[in-house]
Amino acid sequence: MESNLMETEVDTVGEITAPMAGKVIDVRVNVGDQVSDGDEVVVIEAMKMEIPVVAPEAGTVAEIVCREGDAVEADGVLVKLS
Repeated sequence: MESNLMETEVDTVGEITAPMAGKVIDVRVNVGDQVSDGDEVVVIEAMKMEIPVVAPEAGTVAEIVCREGDAVEADGVLVKLS
């Protein structure tokens, strides 16, 4: 089955990963956004708590791997920075 998503080679600076398993409840960035170290990029719900996931470094959002409602595993990639 062919995917509707475009696959592109991205020169990534870093990957932002989930600190624990949970459910994505908010994606606060878009592809092309500039983020700084500490900016909230995604919020996940785990153990009935909202957990903000922040950028560990400055960069440009190259790819958003998750979307609202997705179940994510601990250390799963959520966003890629370039």
